[in-house]
Amino acid sequence: MRFINLSRRRQLMLAAAAVAALASPVFAQTGTYPSRNIELVVPWQAGGGADVVGRAFAAAVARHLPQPVVVINRPGASGVLGLGEVVNAKPDGHKIVLSSTELTFLNHLGLAKFSYKDLRPIARLNADPAAVVVRSDAPYATLEQFLAAARKPDANIRVGDAGRGSTWHMAAAALAEKTGASFNHIPYAGGAPAVLALLGGHIDAVTVSTAEVATHVAGGKLKVLAVMADRRVAGFENVPTLKERNIDLSMGIWRGLSAPRNTPNEVIDVLKVAVEKAMKEPLMRETLEKLHFSTDTYADDTVLEAVMARESAQFKALATRLQLAN
Repeated sequence: MRFINLSRRRQLMLAAAAVAALASPVFAQTGTYPSRNIELVVPWQAGGGADVVGRAFAAAVARHLPQPVVVINRPGASGVLGLGEVVNAKPDGHKIVLSSTELTFLNHLGLAKFSYKDLRPIARLNADPAAVVVRSDAPYATLEQFLAAARKPDANIRVGDAGRGSTWHMAAAALAEKTGASFNHIPYAGGAPAVLALLGGHIDAVTVSTAEVATHVAGGKLKVLAVMADRRVAGFENVPTLKERNIDLSMGIWRGLSAPRNTPNEVIDVLKVAVEKAMKEPLMRETLEKLHFSTDTYADDTVLEAVMARESAQFKALATRLQLAN
């Protein structure tokens, strides 16, 4: 009888293991990872582009991981605080970061001691170009008129961005360099606060993504003068690119996922599979499309690593030319 009981117990244990494997194949493959919530650190305030992408991803990936992804906002110092927290985190995959273009140049500005090499890429989620945005009642109907005003000796064109050393700050600085314009750069804790300041009339323009102003443009409160892209942006087909205005400049922001550099391969592999599946979820695509974020710019870790290396070199040269380093 005891032999039968032990056999029965073993059968039940095997059956339970089989059910667990079917219900959660990722967990079955890795044994223990993830064993608790995965913290996704977003180095920006709630409501901005990075935050929206991070929360949409966390919801979409829920079906593909046995533990939830919990978004934690860590704004400050143009992303340095949040990125630095994950650079120094335990490399076990339970704390990752929504990395972005800033990771490739914060060190060149003297704002961070770490570089993109101190984090391990998982995937790029999306990428969007920068846009030059003003209030609808601004006295500039075109980009040319805006730049002409910014070239006047007594110009005080206040351009808001997501903080000194942010991608949007670099975009505005590069535009000024290319066109001979002079901007008074006004830093904010993220793209969303900068847009709110523009709506309130506290500044004259912002450089952010089209997605971050889409609602206000549709509502007639803001207008986009140009996008810093190689081609026109979906949903903003009537807005010219800088290249159409004979300004050879393309700049924008990508948003991706990164982990501490020494995170084991087997953990990264689990995350890569889950991320790729999440990006195909209708919820993820619908959220991005609704907010005018690109949906066709996903890339794996190898591609993202190459993008970061190229951009790091480009931004280092720009920071040197503009003497932006501390």
